[in-house]
Amino acid sequence: MIIKFVAYYLTYSSAILTDALESIINVVATGFAFYSIYLASLPKDLNHPYGHGKIEFFSAGLEGVLIVLASIFIIFHSIQNFLHPVPINDLGFGLVIIVSGVIVNWVLGYFLKREGEKSHSPTLTADGYHLILDAQSGIILIAAVGLVLFTHWLWLDGAASIAFSIFMLWNGIKIIRKSIGGLMDEVDNQILENIVSILKANQNKSWIDVHNLRIQQYGADLHIDCHLTLPNYWSLQEVHEEVHHFEEVIKAESPSNVEIFIHADPCLPDCCSYCKVENCPIRTVPQTRQIEWNKINLSLNQKHFIEKD
Repeated sequence: MIIKFVAYYLTYSSAILTDALESIINVVATGFAFYSIYLASLPKDLNHPYGHGKIEFFSAGLEGVLIVLASIFIIFHSIQNFLHPVPINDLGFGLVIIVSGVIVNWVLGYFLKREGEKSHSPTLTADGYHLILDAQSGIILIAAVGLVLFTHWLWLDGAASIAFSIFMLWNGIKIIRKSIGGLMDEVDNQILENIVSILKANQNKSWIDVHNLRIQQYGADLHIDCHLTLPNYWSLQEVHEEVHHFEEVIKAESPSNVEIFIHADPCLPDCCSYCKVENCPIRTVPQTRQIEWNKINLSLNQKHFIEKD
């Protein structure tokens, strides 16, 4: 950030100033991200029974808000420079600074984004995405500064800065949208499909029905609850063991820390038509159909024999 501001004072390039101002956001947002990851790593306590992971969505949202505010400020500044271009000096040096920043931001952003996706951390993912965005915008600035350097068209400097600001604004809004979705427990289709795939791959014949599957994300941790239908003639000990097995299947194949709450349902006579339990002593009709589990029928709060309204 300091180097970029030095480059601006040497060149007076509006495009380089845009890049430097955006770097302020990187520093502030990364500082808060560091603190939020520290909070998210703290264990559960009496005041936070689900942990502190939600702070990561707030951190990502704050980063998005900072991007939007900086974009609006830069747009106004860039319009002034576009209408009233100022002389630009030492563009060659400024170009070297921007190229160096692009390389560093792209490498660091890729690393953070990869680690964030691996650990399901919204903060790391947002911070990595922000740095990659910074690198992508740097490519726009390189092209603009290069054109100004060779054509001496000063208006290109302001035009590039405006284009970059609009690009930042749009991506800041997307980051805010995603963080609000996380705070409101919006369904993450990728995580839901992953859990459904785990259940389908390990489906046990005694798991007659799974429904009301809900997944909440607390930073990198997941909280899952659902209804599991088991044979109604089983003892409480058998139900307990099968519920424990169900939990272990999900935990073993999930990349995140998972907390699972299971509501055990007894089977009903209407379940017989798709029940796969062999030698069932209470079966009323033979199995005549097979239900393919998917994210829709597992998420509905109703057994599979009930038709959706």
